[in-house]
Amino acid sequence: MSRIELVAPCHFGLEAVLKKEITELGYEIVRVEDGRVTFCGDEEALCRANVFLRTAERILLKVGDLRAVTFDELFEGIKGLPWENYIPKDGKFWVAKASSVKSRLFSPSDIQSIVKKAIVERLKAVYGLEWFPETGAEYPIRISFMKDEASVCLDTTGLSLHKRGYRTMVSKAPIKETLAAALLLLTPWRKDRILVDPFCGSGTFPIEAAMIAANIAPGMNRSFTAEKWTNVVGRRHWYAAVDEAGDLVDDRIETDIQGYDIDGDIIRAARQNAAAAGVDHLIHFQQRPLAELSHPKKYGFLVSNPPYGERLEEKSQLPALYTQIGERFRELDSWSMYLITSYEDAEKYIGRKADKNRKIYNGMLKTYYYQFLGPKPPKIKRQESAE
Repeated sequence: MSRIELVAPCHFGLEAVLKKEITELGYEIVRVEDGRVTFCGDEEALCRANVFLRTAERILLKVGDLRAVTFDELFEGIKGLPWENYIPKDGKFWVAKASSVKSRLFSPSDIQSIVKKAIVERLKAVYGLEWFPETGAEYPIRISFMKDEASVCLDTTGLSLHKRGYRTMVSKAPIKETLAAALLLLTPWRKDRILVDPFCGSGTFPIEAAMIAANIAPGMNRSFTAEKWTNVVGRRHWYAAVDEAGDLVDDRIETDIQGYDIDGDIIRAARQNAAAAGVDHLIHFQQRPLAELSHPKKYGFLVSNPPYGERLEEKSQLPALYTQIGERFRELDSWSMYLITSYEDAEKYIGRKADKNRKIYNGMLKTYYYQFLGPKPPKIKRQESAE
């Protein structure tokens, strides 16, 4: 398997961020679609993508594409794919997820059943077996239909890549780690700039920022399903990817990353999560209400996931809350502010139209990423040394 096709799903609206990440890892983009980026690589790419990508939800290994408008066509199409190249005699395999959009085959349970039967028939013929023990490594399968065209993949990741392993304590409405990382990467913030989250909750924005600043790969301290696929990916590739990630870490840097929340228990949880991520020394967490938000320095960044008011009883509180956000922001000299919220009147009560507004789907919830841009800091003039 010197050249393979890999599919990286992501949040709708953030495909460009993921594409840039994949390109910077050195891999060729095949196509960009709503909620997914397909790219080419090799066994090493499969491992490095899982370890290094901050904004992908998982990494799928493409087995094949097919078109089917009947279950007979689906059965024959699946049966025609080279499953023996991936699943050994003792492999445990099942269809973990089937999805369908604008396709004549739309029942996930029926699609899952047909796909499993077709794979069994294929492997029976190849291995000369009538029964499979399924006692070995796990090979979860994902199939997604779009307008009768199906993409058939093996899930190399297992637990979603947003499960970094550090977040043991969560707040009431946590933002996914992958989404937080993508939103940070959409800003011009860099590790030498100030970053404050006034609604930090369990600390996801500050922790992801600190990991970016210290160049800590998000997947270097977790495991993946495909680590046990020794028939597909050599163990040496996993070791090499983790070793590479370890060599790139620089957590001795100085940062000004702060997280505030009005709830003291949540702040304690955020500190625990930061410690689990190995970045607690890079973040200052403090119990502080929004009314006390201030900072003496210029050119900082507010990046936050404020309350949306999804519950009916909270909606009445939103005008006052977003008015206060606007008031505190105006007191921060030359700062920029980035907010993700589903509250459509956010700009009205903040008192300023966003310079940019990006629509992003957080699960099934339509949200907006409001971007209020401050001035760029002046460039530091370098004094040329006399020869």
